[in-house]
Amino acid sequence: MFSLAGKNAAVTGAGSGIGQAIAVALAKQGAFVDVLEINDEAAAETVEQIRSAGGQAEATACDVSNHDQVQDIFDKLASDRSGLDCLVNNAGIAHVGNITNTSEEDFDRVMSVNLKGVFNCLKGGVRQMLKSGGGTIVNIASTVATMAINDRLAYSTSKGGVLAMTYSVAKDHLHDNIRCNAILPGRIHTPFVDGFIAKNYPDNQAEMFKKLSEYQPIGRMGTPEEVGAMAVFLCSDEASFVTGCPFPVDGGTMYVR
Repeated sequence: MFSLAGKNAAVTGAGSGIGQAIAVALAKQGAFVDVLEINDEAAAETVEQIRSAGGQAEATACDVSNHDQVQDIFDKLASDRSGLDCLVNNAGIAHVGNITNTSEEDFDRVMSVNLKGVFNCLKGGVRQMLKSGGGTIVNIASTVATMAINDRLAYSTSKGGVLAMTYSVAKDHLHDNIRCNAILPGRIHTPFVDGFIAKNYPDNQAEMFKKLSEYQPIGRMGTPEEVGAMAVFLCSDEASFVTGCPFPVDGGTMYVR
């Protein structure tokens, strides 16, 4: 079950954290994974991790906010791999702020990566899937796409847009053998979380880590690998009856608080 052998997958922002875990998980199940990443060193690390475990991967420098570059990359990948079977739109940036202290520049920067970046990759990915007879798309949104937390105005807005695009693509391509779903991660323990705590709470890091962990009803943060497992399922043939759905991976945050 959940075999991705013979499938070609592209994962954006796969150089660290959730994206890296997804890329590694897809490769473990047999997919050839193209690591699309703006940071060359981070991309190389992910590729090495996959190859050292016996998987297949290549790295491609990619700025998801650059529309023309993204289209060229997807054209080349589809040509090199004889099509695209799985696309995971994970690349994104964070921002902390509310309506009063989020600048126009901050807002535009978040939208260019988190929202326009997904649009650009959906454009390139769907074009290729239409040519090759279908495929699966997983967009990484967030629990804050549908619920509120403090000081995440721009980020929440961008992820709400990602979820809306997920529904639209799923609806528009129901009869093209293209499935499109979204994962809504809650608080996942990544290097970003550690950096955020160290920067903002340098004198009580352990206490803040405990507080952030216990915010989830299940009592801890999630792991990138747990998000990767959901991505594997949604990309697999076992999920062939699933499209247009948001899947929280959030330790019960959204529904059992």
